[in-house]
Amino acid sequence: MPTVSVGRDRLFAALGRTYTQEEFEDLCFCFGIELDDVTTEKAIIRKEKHLEEETDEDEEVIYKIEVPANRYDLLCLEGLAQALRVFNKQEETPQYRLRNISRGSMLKMHVKPETSQIRPYVVSAVLRGITFDEARYNSFIDLQDKLHQNICRRRTLVAIGTHDLDTLEGPFSYEALPPSSISFVPLKQVKNFKADELMEFYKSDLKLKKFLHIIENSPVFPVIYDSKRTVLSLPPIINSAHSAITLKTKNVLIECTATDLTKAKIVLNTMVTTFSAYCEKKYEVEPVEVIYSNGESFVYPDLSLYNMEVSLSYVNDSIGVALKAEEVTSLLNRMQLSAKNTLPNEGQCNITVSVPPTRSDVLHPCDVMEDVAIAYGYNNIPKRKPASLKPLPLNQLTDLIRLEIAMNGFTEVLTWILCSYKENFAMLNRNDDGSAVIIENPRSSDFEVVRTSLMPGILKTIGHNKDHPKPIKIYEVGDIALLDGGKDVGAANRRVLAALYCGANSGFELIHGLVDRLMEVIAVPFVPAGDNTGYYIERSDEPEFLAGRQASIIFKGKQIGNFGIVHPEVLKNFDITDPCSFVSINIENFLDL
Repeated sequence: MPTVSVGRDRLFAALGRTYTQEEFEDLCFCFGIELDDVTTEKAIIRKEKHLEEETDEDEEVIYKIEVPANRYDLLCLEGLAQALRVFNKQEETPQYRLRNISRGSMLKMHVKPETSQIRPYVVSAVLRGITFDEARYNSFIDLQDKLHQNICRRRTLVAIGTHDLDTLEGPFSYEALPPSSISFVPLKQVKNFKADELMEFYKSDLKLKKFLHIIENSPVFPVIYDSKRTVLSLPPIINSAHSAITLKTKNVLIECTATDLTKAKIVLNTMVTTFSAYCEKKYEVEPVEVIYSNGESFVYPDLSLYNMEVSLSYVNDSIGVALKAEEVTSLLNRMQLSAKNTLPNEGQCNITVSVPPTRSDVLHPCDVMEDVAIAYGYNNIPKRKPASLKPLPLNQLTDLIRLEIAMNGFTEVLTWILCSYKENFAMLNRNDDGSAVIIENPRSSDFEVVRTSLMPGILKTIGHNKDHPKPIKIYEVGDIALLDGGKDVGAANRRVLAALYCGANSGFELIHGLVDRLMEVIAVPFVPAGDNTGYYIERSDEPEFLAGRQASIIFKGKQIGNFGIVHPEVLKNFDITDPCSFVSINIENFLDL
């Protein structure tokens, strides 16, 4: 979850009132965010430098607020304060609009075909008559950094460039050229660099070196020029010093180059909607026309609302309340979602929700339902047991077996469902019978195959606890996986019980007694061999057990498990020095009882 650091006093000024820390924590909880920490700028610096704490009453208090990862509109003070003001009913949801100019009067961004080799998309917009002070300027830069780390995926998907429009002259062109042919003075530098020289220069820069890999091996680098061939930026690395914005900047050009057009639109919308509040004409954004070499052209940003129909019954049933349509629309308005109820259609009342450009997280009726629940208050939702809260028969049987085995003095363990190929076969004296699910390109040799038995995990547990007082009695009830061509995914899970005794002697009779006790509890009678009305045991020859000291468990004519004394070679493979007995039973066979 992203954490946004904001000055407490600035935030309270934006909210129009002051709060105690407890009051603000309650407000955050009600809105679905969390006050994570309260600190100061100097305290943060002291902590980074490992200096002793020295309090200063004049230090600005910083609130660190944790926000949802998909709420890009809350990544700075401006967006956060606006959302809270609307939530508190202090103001209506802003109505964002494009400046009313003809297409011919718009600034143009021409995209050359070579950009398809590296970053094929660009979107752009202009904020006219913006007023910066130091706090607003820092917030503007910080929002770009937050977006770069979040939705932009460290600039691999989208890179944001911001420029002082008054230092440039349109139309602009977005091109991809050989690095040796690109030359400009980068931000915070005074020397002119070629693009390939910049790659070397920034390899020692702690902040920018982590972005070089995105383009450094490409034969062409993306670059944006104005009509006088002045470089604006070399995305996604650095902007030009020529068009750097300052506190005196009045007109800001924002461009986002991208490999993902959808995310580029979201990033551009987030930037312009958040800071259009500081423009001379509040919430107005000037569009830019992007023209591709194939003749296609698009106008950005797209600030239009999109409508979504949500069933009132869906909202109420999902949350567990009985709200009227008017109550739901009122709650949605507090979450910056304009809503109105439509006429009932065949007895079904729907809510028409208008999603603004700031709420890119709203994609489905469940997102609308979640916002209703937040605005209503999770603590206000009555507690009730869902009608469908009934365990699956297999899980119910599993719990009953776990309880019974535990009452017989065994301790439950949980082991990895993935193991190494060697542990699953060779270390158990088994050959690969082709039934195992093999992991393609495993990250580690410890996780190469989905276990076909619980035995490797339990033996590893004993091997890692050799110094534990004896005897050791452990068990596990878990899933294994086997290839199954009859399943749509090509494999099937099987629920298995496994138990092991390890002590001074093998404990074979204890494991045998555990099998008999389990069958007694499940009400499966012991019957003579060949009788399909219950269970019986017969001699087996499994390689992981000692010959002549093992048996198969037969239930209704079908083998459902094995038990016996573990073979000394197997014990040696798992570095176990004491004799052990082990049982494994497929418990799914008892579901019909």
